[in-house]
Amino acid sequence: MSQNDERFADLEGVIESEADLAELVAAPMPEAIAKVVDHIDDVCRAFIAKSPFCLIASANPDGHIDVSPKGDPPGFVRVLDDRRLAIPDRPGNRRVDTFHNLLRDPRLGMIFLIPGKTETLRVSGEARIVRDETLRRSLAYKGHEPHLAVVVYVERAFVHCPKCMIRGSIWKPEAWPASDDVPDLRRAMIRQAKLDTTPAALEAKAERAGVTKLY
Repeated sequence: MSQNDERFADLEGVIESEADLAELVAAPMPEAIAKVVDHIDDVCRAFIAKSPFCLIASANPDGHIDVSPKGDPPGFVRVLDDRRLAIPDRPGNRRVDTFHNLLRDPRLGMIFLIPGKTETLRVSGEARIVRDETLRRSLAYKGHEPHLAVVVYVERAFVHCPKCMIRGSIWKPEAWPASDDVPDLRRAMIRQAKLDTTPAALEAKAERAGVTKLY
């Protein structure tokens, strides 16, 4: 099916095949292909152990795609063995979009970041949502055990090129843009959901509902 439908009809040069793409983008270095591993090796273990933040991508059969951020002290994602890792589920807004997606399509992708390091680690595989008591106890932080955890069976992993981080100057505070004019979460919710309330009232409601606690 052609991708050049009416939604993109005003654009010229829409790429519609791998052959078209190959004419514009040179083939990757063989080393860039060979670096992909199908397990959690020493390089992956070292990266995951120092990472306090990752992004999880998931999708469902309806085509809905979601990317969810996860953060905790470095090493919060636990390597269980050479093929599996575990991600604790900390309190959030209770949307659990990733969980809903995984119940319908268990595949996911992850990107791990380490502050100050320009390389990232990409991991993908198949996941399950689990309640294993021993595992949840091992993932506790400050005495708080997660109610759930995601266990990923790793199928692909590799360290990614640092160019995007370098271009974005993401770890250089002097290059960060001013963001005072970007709405915070409360104001964004009010605007996008067209709520008849105030930021203070919305914050108070969230606190009463218990969705503002970290652990």
